[in-house]
Amino acid sequence: MSELAFHWFLPTQGDGRRLIEQARPTGVAGRARPASLGYLTQVALAAEELGFEGALTPTGLWCDDAWVSTAMLSQRTERLKFMIAFRPGLVSPTLAAQMAATFQRHSRGRLLLNVVTGGDGEEQRALGDGLEKSGRYARTAEFLEVVRELWHGESVDFDGEHVTVAAAQLEQLPTPPPPVYFGGSSPPALAVAARLVDVYLSWGEPPTPLREKLDAVSALASAEGRALGLGIRLHVVCRDSAREAWREAERLLDGIDPATIEQVQERLRRSESEGQRRMMALHNGSASSLEVAPNLWAGVGLARGGAGTALVGSHAEVAARIEEYAALGISEFVLSGYPHLEEAYWFGEGVLPILAEHGLWSMPAAEQLSPAHAPEPSVPFAASAQTQSARALELRR
Repeated sequence: MSELAFHWFLPTQGDGRRLIEQARPTGVAGRARPASLGYLTQVALAAEELGFEGALTPTGLWCDDAWVSTAMLSQRTERLKFMIAFRPGLVSPTLAAQMAATFQRHSRGRLLLNVVTGGDGEEQRALGDGLEKSGRYARTAEFLEVVRELWHGESVDFDGEHVTVAAAQLEQLPTPPPPVYFGGSSPPALAVAARLVDVYLSWGEPPTPLREKLDAVSALASAEGRALGLGIRLHVVCRDSAREAWREAERLLDGIDPATIEQVQERLRRSESEGQRRMMALHNGSASSLEVAPNLWAGVGLARGGAGTALVGSHAEVAARIEEYAALGISEFVLSGYPHLEEAYWFGEGVLPILAEHGLWSMPAAEQLSPAHAPEPSVPFAASAQTQSARALELRR
């Protein structure tokens, strides 16, 4: 079993000690923390110090913009990579490829791109996107085809059903091209992952149904002549003892009005996401039986959409569950916890040392970063074919 990579989460929607932070009087413990640059910097620096490789930054109308936030944070950190959640179709693929190249240059190669097709039609329409689900996946595939060709120094002419560009090219290529992470549980999602992404991400499900899905997407990738990296998105609550951890997990839901939970569930039932449906099926809206597999708790999904499960237990138990997921072929773990600053320390100081002892993790090295370099002088949109070919050859070595 090879070494594992761990990523943390940047709460650009704000943070708190419960899954839903309701208004409390000033001075009362548990008030929500705003997503200030100061607080996000604390979380990012903690993740960097503890040995997380990167940090996922979400996308949506409920949080701050991921590109702007991480661009600022990249200047306050040295090694940490930023996994930017990004929705194709809201900007042109040429502009997106250029944004990624710019970020790579100024961060010294610390961009990871998490492509989010979008499973909530209501939110997509609020963003100005009227495509139905199948159309969104078809557009994602076209978008990624164009972006990948641009990153390899090609001049791209593409006339698809949803994406059209003519003589598109980049003057500065990303070094290296950022890895593309992608999630989705529907057949169209698995097909896109198999052809066009580097790492397939799944929300945290019990091992048996998860194995079936991972085997399916891996088989599709193999049929395309590709090997696909596998990752998982989970929350985590770990403590020195299992009893402490479960008490903390239960506290995350304390004080949340059942009517509020029902409102959340009603909203999620309208989602078009197959992954969201699978998350909801784990608890069916009930808090009566939330441990859906050993140390896997579905309580987060009662109060929040998206990844709805958490690993809960002692440090040794959580490490054991991670090793079980790793045995399924998963090599990347994208984790989070409430609040994100404190939980980063619980995991980083409690679980990572155990995995290090087992030979499954080691501290990422700063020297792996790409060196900073000045851009080559160029004339916009007039680089010679010889120059473009040389750049493409260099990038593919």
